[in-house]
Amino acid sequence: MGVRTTMIRYVPFLLVLALWIYAFIDCLNTPEEQVRGLPKVVWVIIILLFGEVLVGPIAWLVAGKYRGPVPAGGSTPAEWHRNHRAQFVAPDDNPEFLKSLKEETKKDEALLKDWEADLRRREEELRRRERGEDPRAD
Repeated sequence: MGVRTTMIRYVPFLLVLALWIYAFIDCLNTPEEQVRGLPKVVWVIIILLFGEVLVGPIAWLVAGKYRGPVPAGGSTPAEWHRNHRAQFVAPDDNPEFLKSLKEETKKDEALLKDWEADLRRREEELRRRERGEDPRAD
């Protein structure tokens, strides 16, 4: 029974902490145009300084943020995602991806040809040196 009493004693502290964290994160994530009364930075400071006594977080939740319909010209992330659904396309069905593969293949083939030509040139130089010929005689 002693453990339960001790745990129950911490519940109010945890609730205050949870409200403090929620208000802080909510303030940070709120766009500047939806902040009321004071600049966003000032609200963050108020929440942090007066969080233990709940004045800061409650003030933010009551008076700091515009709550209601989104002001004209803005949209919430959820609205944007509802209107902009991305259709998944498999890589082998995506013409852009296939085109990029072809371009990469061409670049790789050109590089390989250059390396092969350089290797042939070096091999020829080594053969000339072995025969005692001047490799720069060309």
